[in-house]
Amino acid sequence: MRSDLPDNARGVRDEDAFDVAAVARWLRDNASQDGVPEVRQFSGGASNLTYLLRYPDRDLVLRRPPAGAKPASGHDMAREYRIQSLLAPVYRHVPAMVGLCTDPTVLGSDFYVMERVEGTVLRSAPPAGFGLTPESTRELCLRVIDLLIELHGIDPRSSGLDEFGRGAGYVARQVAGWTRRYAAARTDNVPDFARVTRWLNDNQPADVASRVIHGDFRLDNVVLGDDLRPRAVLDWELATIGDPLMDLGSSLAYWVQADDHPMMQATKRQPSDLPGMLTRREIVEYYGERTGLPIDNWRFYEVFGLFRLAVIAQQIYYRFHHGQTTNPAFEHFWMAVAYLDTRCTELIDTPTEENP
Repeated sequence: MRSDLPDNARGVRDEDAFDVAAVARWLRDNASQDGVPEVRQFSGGASNLTYLLRYPDRDLVLRRPPAGAKPASGHDMAREYRIQSLLAPVYRHVPAMVGLCTDPTVLGSDFYVMERVEGTVLRSAPPAGFGLTPESTRELCLRVIDLLIELHGIDPRSSGLDEFGRGAGYVARQVAGWTRRYAAARTDNVPDFARVTRWLNDNQPADVASRVIHGDFRLDNVVLGDDLRPRAVLDWELATIGDPLMDLGSSLAYWVQADDHPMMQATKRQPSDLPGMLTRREIVEYYGERTGLPIDNWRFYEVFGLFRLAVIAQQIYYRFHHGQTTNPAFEHFWMAVAYLDTRCTELIDTPTEENP
């Protein structure tokens, strides 16, 4: 028996509607799925669009790009589908893939469909019935971090995922690439990040390793069972082969603590500030102990993660600014971008001994 409707599955926004009958026909012909589903839209995503397809016998999930989004390497449905397909035998925390459609006559863009993993995703606050204590919250936090550590331990070659790697120089490519993306998405109401990008360019370390990385690992991309144990990791759009410390830095950019600045608190998308959650410093130290990777230059990865978050927010805001989306949730993203420039600069000026 299926669970109740997820709390973040809402009516489909007009601008994000698609031809449900066309998808139903494609699923009938390619996945032996009969009938026409009831469709709801998940509200949490700000990049690719995600929909719930409710059939009488099961729930499926459809992922597709937003209208008008054509970045060079983002929103690649075939890539996201293949990464999860290759991961499935070696990393049990990915949803089961149902099918990939690359025929533009169906929806006008590639899309893929996967099984829905039932469970709870922690967003701004946990459900009242979870009854989290500081002790159980700490245990949950460690289990989620262990998911990332497990992923970073996968051998890219043995899993076939090495096809997504580009060799040494991942850190340099990331600094240069995100700098270009920010310049391309900048609007006249946000800072230029010139000092931050110069510092990242001048202080970048060599790659510490080449591992499978998620690219957007967050607590609100993890599905939990009723026992608070992780059941799946979602949103593999940015997964690749790269430096695991860059992945950790990107992940912790979203990790808002209870003692953070109010502007940082306003960016919170997951309950990382609950009593019992590890602090960013504690997570870095735990990760370093478990993996043996060097964390003595952590400030670089932290600044990079925050700058990358600013670029992602600005890319989304750019679409709103230019009328490519009317989603009101994106209207004030420029304020977060401006704050992140300030936060990066503060970290650059922080004495080294105050960094883990």
